[in-house]
Amino acid sequence: MEVIGVPWFIAVRHLGPPLFLLAVGGAVLVRRRPARSGLVWAGLLANLAAAALPYAWIGAQALAAQAERTVFGLVMTLLQPGLVVVAWLLVLAALVGPRRSGDDGSGEDGSGTPAVAERAPKT
Repeated sequence: MEVIGVPWFIAVRHLGPPLFLLAVGGAVLVRRRPARSGLVWAGLLANLAAAALPYAWIGAQALAAQAERTVFGLVMTLLQPGLVVVAWLLVLAALVGPRRSGDDGSGEDGSGTPAVAERAPKT
């Protein structure tokens, strides 16, 4: 990381929490399969990508010899938080979005959720 002018401890401080969130979130997703786990995986990976984006951006600027141009910094200032918002919206959509048509809440899909007992109609 020193090659692009960023000390290692700064990279660890910025990349550590998203990596930890990915590890813990991945463990929870493997243990308890939610109905829309693909959206949660996409959100966790987008969050990690958002954390790594400034370092990739600095590396690309260093390779292109454009590190002193401020317009590139402005683009990153808007792009990185936007990607974080997209990541959390994906997780939110997985939690509150409509259920799939095949998911009736019976618990037979192996998700680990208990089945809801059906009541007999009163006659």
